[in-house]
Amino acid sequence: MNFVSVIVPCYNEEKNIGFLLEALNYQNYPKESFEIIIIDGESSDQTLDEISKNKKKFDSLDIIVVSNPKKNIPSAVNIGIRKSKGEIIVRMDAHSIPDIDYIKYCVENLNKGIAANVGGRWIIIPGSTTFMGYCIALAASHPFGVGDAKYRYSDTSGFVDTVPYGSFYRSLFDEVGFFDEDLLANEDYEFNVRIRNSGKKIYFDPRIQTKYIARANLKDLMKQYWRYGFWKLRMLKKYPKTLRWRQAIPPLFVAGIILLILMSIFVPLARIMLIFILFLYFCFLFIGSLSLLKNKSRPNCIFGVPVAIFTMHFSWGLGFLYSSISGLGKNS
Repeated sequence: MNFVSVIVPCYNEEKNIGFLLEALNYQNYPKESFEIIIIDGESSDQTLDEISKNKKKFDSLDIIVVSNPKKNIPSAVNIGIRKSKGEIIVRMDAHSIPDIDYIKYCVENLNKGIAANVGGRWIIIPGSTTFMGYCIALAASHPFGVGDAKYRYSDTSGFVDTVPYGSFYRSLFDEVGFFDEDLLANEDYEFNVRIRNSGKKIYFDPRIQTKYIARANLKDLMKQYWRYGFWKLRMLKKYPKTLRWRQAIPPLFVAGIILLILMSIFVPLARIMLIFILFLYFCFLFIGSLSLLKNKSRPNCIFGVPVAIFTMHFSWGLGFLYSSISGLGKNS
């Protein structure tokens, strides 16, 4: 039986960390065969108290808490890996609630030698009980919102460019290096690029499932996707061949909208073009959201989901453009 180290970066997760630890307590994998290393970024809320409560509640779990003064995800993951003793590393998130067989299927696939990195499906759940909280969760798992990110919506296994979190043999880090601590987002994707460049593969298995708690409101969603866009540019500067068409569209769309807004001050035709483009865009999103009508309990989400997707697209594109124009994507 492989010994597994579950690595969990964490910062101000008092509302979610208990769900994760409860899910790990019920894993279909022997408790004596895995440890949980929580790397806390000096949380300012009650996260550490919640962890202590859950350590007492689930006293058969081996839970280790390590401080991360750098307070960012890639440094947290690297600290956890270096502190771990597992032959296999399973990366998780404090926002996640892994399925009962999560660790089991990760280990099973790795032992079959299918790929160097194995991951699975996100099942997005609302971060709040509000109307928009529910719409954000639907948008975060809709192809219009996330493009070809199979791990957000696909039920078909196969080799992919990236998976969320991932699981690896510890020896992989000796071959391709640790996570890039200069990237404060997109660190998973960058790590997977290095895996692929080394000739190894990444495998998506939809049986490996985790519930992921989406952002609770549009403000938090905007911050999340602005950060994704900002740091994506830095990653692309290192690996320009990894650019995908879906990643080029948001910054081009945002640049076009901003340009038309500025032009519309002096050119009436620009106002007409702006209204027309936004009309077509939201019609496209609205038509794509019609599939939500099958969910009879939330039919009004056909109006909320386009708003959430627009927030994702615009924030991502704006972050990307700001990173490019300011030069902070290179020097931060």
